Amino acid sequence: MTSNSEIILKTQSLAKSVALESKQLNLLQGIDLTVYQGETVAIVGSSGSGKTTLLSLLAGLDLPSQGEVYLKNKPLHQLNEEERSQVRAEHVGFIFQQFLLVNSLTALENVMLPAELANNTNARSEAESLLAQVGLGDRANHFPSQLSGGEQQRVAIARAFITKPDILFADEPTGNLDKKTSTHITDLLFDLNKRSNTTLVLVTHDLSLAERCQRSVEMKDGHLIDSMAIEHSREEVNLTNRPVTA
Repeated sequence: MTSNSEIILKTQSLAKSVALESKQLNLLQGIDLTVYQGETVAIVGSSGSGKTTLLSLLAGLDLPSQGEVYLKNKPLHQLNEEERSQVRAEHVGFIFQQFLLVNSLTALENVMLPAELANNTNARSEAESLLAQVGLGDRANHFPSQLSGGEQQRVAIARAFITKPDILFADEPTGNLDKKTSTHITDLLFDLNKRSNTTLVLVTHDLSLAERCQRSVEMKDGHLIDSMAIEHSREEVNLTNRPVTA
């Protein structure tokens, strides 16, 4: 790590537990994770290992039972839902496995929506540009039901980038797609991410997707068990990809 590195996301002793009948179920324990501006980080692990739970805490969608999580120096663990929502609106983008498009809106309107909520007066032109970048300029007026799964995910990617987020969280972004479509979606995601210099944190079972990231961390039974030591530079992050075993 160099003196120019900027921490965008950091957790300290993060834990999450829930009451289950007469027992307490520990979903996460002792998570220490630091992510730097411009990094691409994959969170891998078997089903039930705690990956999605961790992603929810990192994004401020849920609160930890113990520990601290800071996003752009904002203490998410100390904020209420309205305050966390404001942090997400200012700094965060999302891509989900289920796409989560609004069925009553066209592709263009779906992409425009976050920008309009942020009072961006250039929402339409920026949405049109992003749809063109993901190869859907001619499908702008189609509704989600008229688009294939891969096309819907491309709309979701364009929607995620329209607010120019500092950090993008992706939960199994290729999980519902066939191999050929997954490869295309992955290429689009990393190309847009590189051009935007957005920090990317993704959860995936797809090891080929994880290997595209600069760093991978592995979850097992609610613990972070593996992380690669790296050096960072704000201008250029030179990292070696490494296969990760789940």
